[in-house]
Amino acid sequence: MIWDKEKECIEREELAQLQLEKLQSTIHRVYRNVPFYRRIFDKYGIDPDSFGSIEDINKIPFTTKNDLRENYPYGLFAVPLREVVRIHTSSGTTGMPIVVGYTKNDLKIWTELVARVLSAGGITKDDVIQIAFNYGLFTGAFGFHYGAEKIGASVIPVSIENPKKQIKILQDYRTTAIISTPSYALLIANTLIEMDINPNSLSLRFGLFGAEPWSERMRQEIEEKLKITATDNYGLSEIMGPGVAGECLEKKGLHIQEDHFFFEIIDPQTLEPVKEGETGELVITTLSKEAFPVLRFRTGDLTRFLPGECPCGRTFRRIDRIMGRTDDMIIIRGMKIFPSQIEAILYEIEGKQPNYQIILERHSGADHMNILLEMSEDIFSDVMREQTQLLNTIKERIASEFGLSVNVKLVEKHSIEKIGEKIKRVIDKR
Repeated sequence: MIWDKEKECIEREELAQLQLEKLQSTIHRVYRNVPFYRRIFDKYGIDPDSFGSIEDINKIPFTTKNDLRENYPYGLFAVPLREVVRIHTSSGTTGMPIVVGYTKNDLKIWTELVARVLSAGGITKDDVIQIAFNYGLFTGAFGFHYGAEKIGASVIPVSIENPKKQIKILQDYRTTAIISTPSYALLIANTLIEMDINPNSLSLRFGLFGAEPWSERMRQEIEEKLKITATDNYGLSEIMGPGVAGECLEKKGLHIQEDHFFFEIIDPQTLEPVKEGETGELVITTLSKEAFPVLRFRTGDLTRFLPGECPCGRTFRRIDRIMGRTDDMIIIRGMKIFPSQIEAILYEIEGKQPNYQIILERHSGADHMNILLEMSEDIFSDVMREQTQLLNTIKERIASEFGLSVNVKLVEKHSIEKIGEKIKRVIDKR
């Protein structure tokens, strides 16, 4: 698929008018067809005909995950069920899954937007794409599957398999691009090393990774071990699935699909917009969805708008990689700490991407942070004295960085439990 410059290089004034027209249409649709939104509009005295500019969206209260859960399963659908041709759910990592629906037109738009992300990440009709997301109610696999077919690429719907089987398929089918979570890609990369297989013997050139936060250092490790170009992408089931935003080959932030969504970034405490360039919670309004439109949905994901234009020529705004979640933000002894900050310290000390989990507990009225760190082969083979030295080094670095005393414990490889395809980085037992 060739990059559609006309669609992805819209002037800001033209884009604002397009967004306004789509917002007006969406507002009338939800007011007519979704009792939840009709009650909200009536409660706050919001006239559906009063939206004269895109800034008027501030009149509308935020939609939360609790709102979606309370209307389980079909309460927020804006069309009759007979017009819904596909049903997916969120991964349910933070509670009851949220059911979302798609009309035929929704699927058409979804396919096009994922194709844009794939194209930006270097994929063409000549590629053979191995999709290593779980095929099921989760949106990731199906979104990328149809987007890749839209481009004309060959798709291998391998789903989740033993890493050695993934590698066998990479070898035999001459896969040129892999799509998965970054942590799963790293698992495949480390398995390659364990099997003593030279990554240069593969046909792999690209990797498109998402569904969980990952660091720039993790990208570098994946690229080095798999000998590929790795790009980040972002989506969430409540909005559409993959295709909401994605990096181009410049790797200077994720281009957001502003012709189909309206994006805001707010302070998660005050709910006010943050200053340009500041980190906050991403809020998204769907502008084209027919079956499951949502207004001002608080994603819980933390990011920031990036200034300027991308060298690639696309004019849609960019956001930084997802830094974490508002519900993963650790507030302990008056300090705000993000898992990514702990991860950076672990990475620097270990020299490789750590697999870890943070557990918060309260004993005798005092908060305590426990870090579980999976043992790599190197750590496992170290003598006890060297393991103790590693743990002490981690504790000292965290104490120096945050003034916080923590407990660090080594656990067996693959022992940190995943929820679906994702690791829950922070477990708060307080």
